[in-house]
Amino acid sequence: MFDLDGTLHDRTATLRHWLPGHLRRFGLPPEYAARFAELDDFGYRSKREVFPQLVQEFGLECDSQVLFDDFGGHVQQAAPMPHAANVLRELRKNGVALGLVTNGWPQPQRAVLAACGLADFFDAVVVSGEVGLAKPDPRSYHLALDALGIAPAAAWFVGDSPRNDIWGPQQVGMRAAWLPTGHPLSGQRPDATLSDLRGVLHLL
Repeated sequence: MFDLDGTLHDRTATLRHWLPGHLRRFGLPPEYAARFAELDDFGYRSKREVFPQLVQEFGLECDSQVLFDDFGGHVQQAAPMPHAANVLRELRKNGVALGLVTNGWPQPQRAVLAACGLADFFDAVVVSGEVGLAKPDPRSYHLALDALGIAPAAAWFVGDSPRNDIWGPQQVGMRAAWLPTGHPLSGQRPDATLSDLRGVLHLL
């Protein structure tokens, strides 16, 4: 079972591709890009808060809603994490059932998954905005486990969030593999730490 952003979706690369055009379209100062990344906090802070703060800090004349709407275009440039497709393909080849549990709004998260070319690999996809449950709520993991027909002890969860993808899955009896692309650990103890997604294949 996988997380999406920061795990299968290389969100850092996606934003790196989107930001230069965003700056050009609105005549934004170069410092805006670094500040956006800081306020964004690996995607954990609502953009409804980020863009008004950027407008205020930089004294921008454009409306924050316009900047927010432009942000929606980043999903078309969504880049998969290195090795993602090959790893998922190999797992399917070996008969491994695949699930995805991600927090976020349904339309952009499913659009990102499709843009990364990974949507067809999964037997179960749980998006928090569709089910009204967000990681680390244990019910979010159980929805995917039940859809796959797999007991928690037989499953691994792979993700980058110490709380949502390590602590949360472990609370329901899953093993958790950490891909360190986001926040650092703060007391969590993953069952495995990956240097990249190819390490997933060694978990079998």
